[in-house]
Amino acid sequence: MVGMRAKTKSEMYKVIQEARRANIKTLGHAGGAIRKAALRGIKKAEGPAPVGHPPHTHTERLPRAIRYAVEKSPKAVVIGPDVEAFGTAGKAHEFGGRYRHEQYPKRPFMAPALENVKDRLPKFWAKSIRS
Repeated sequence: MVGMRAKTKSEMYKVIQEARRANIKTLGHAGGAIRKAALRGIKKAEGPAPVGHPPHTHTERLPRAIRYAVEKSPKAVVIGPDVEAFGTAGKAHEFGGRYRHEQYPKRPFMAPALENVKDRLPKFWAKSIRS
């Protein structure tokens, strides 16, 4: 009879820690890509954009106001116009509605940006954890 002893050491916590770190980093990449797609849709032009198309910018305030932030808990990324920088005009453009006593038609810019990028999002997570 042959006797043998083996000792194993689990380092699963390192794998979990690396996965969390990679997820936060990848959420940032995804937020940046969606923000960039939204910025590409907003054109500097006089007059309002056609209904159903991203709004035009006259002062560059809207593009400067579009930001993203990664929240570690819950793991999420928030993307859109900063209310402190742009007020609620972004909401009025995206969904249609009233802003400063005027009725705005629906001119979405964030939803189309997500739609343009959504097929690329899984690739951001692929190979994000390396040994």
